[in-house]
Amino acid sequence: MMKSYRNTAVSTPIDPQPLPDVASDAIALVRPLNWVGMDRIALPLRVHGVHGGAIQVAASVDVAVNLLDANARGIHMSRLYLQLQDAFAAETITPAGLRRVLQSLVESQRGLSSQARLTVRYDHLLQRKALASEHVGWKNYPVKIEAVLADGHLQLSLQFSVDYSSTCPASTALSRQLNAERFAGDFASAHPLSTTVVADWLASERGLAATPHAQRSRADVRVELRPAFDELPFTSFIDSVENALGTPVQTAVKREDEQAFAKLNAENLMFCEDAARRVAAALVTDARIARYDITASHFESLHAHDAVARVSGRNL
Repeated sequence: MMKSYRNTAVSTPIDPQPLPDVASDAIALVRPLNWVGMDRIALPLRVHGVHGGAIQVAASVDVAVNLLDANARGIHMSRLYLQLQDAFAAETITPAGLRRVLQSLVESQRGLSSQARLTVRYDHLLQRKALASEHVGWKNYPVKIEAVLADGHLQLSLQFSVDYSSTCPASTALSRQLNAERFAGDFASAHPLSTTVVADWLASERGLAATPHAQRSRADVRVELRPAFDELPFTSFIDSVENALGTPVQTAVKREDEQAFAKLNAENLMFCEDAARRVAAALVTDARIARYDITASHFESLHAHDAVARVSGRNL
């Protein structure tokens, strides 16, 4: 028979030891750091919807503070994360709200930092009506918010992209020439000409000797906001840029919408230089904007490379 044994020794309770904190250890190379933090934090974000209410979107957030104390090995990283998570869960994002968040990030470091910065990325969804039919569809606009609090001043910039169609003016002129030459050849001996005959010819395959090349294009816009305005007007800025370009890409499309889009392209021929100037003209009079940077990129269907124009400026 097996004997059972019981440990009769008296155990002595062990006092819990503090968790090690190597961030407070001495450092080998003493110097302050410009920015320390975390990139690509996944967070839900409350933003203003098109119709006034708040909606929740999935965001990617970069957060950082400066390390002012040259003798400190590191910042309190977890405090940044928890502070950010609590702040964005509490209110809809606004310039005033961003200032409060940035100030709380500085204060969370308890003297180690004097500046804070945030970069917020998410997809701004807008519902767009078709050009001719009664259909509607959703369009996605990648946007980015950059906010820096330094010396009590908030620096705030917005970035967004708008996709559009660009039909080449040079290619259009060359196509017209070929169309005109074919017309002259086909009707060299036809006198007089009736409008019915000409209309039938134009509607036939013979009536289109060449087509101009067009391509999907993109305007990347960055604007620095003036401090007097307490809003993040992505929808307003996007509308201004799309109206200036004239041929934003569409969502729901029936045949009548496609025909209307082809007509718009013929009325809005543009090189990338033209597109950049159009966008600049739409933004230069906006009192909310202190500075703008625009890049118009045409992803060529003729070439294997892109055609790009850039323009920057400050509003008075």
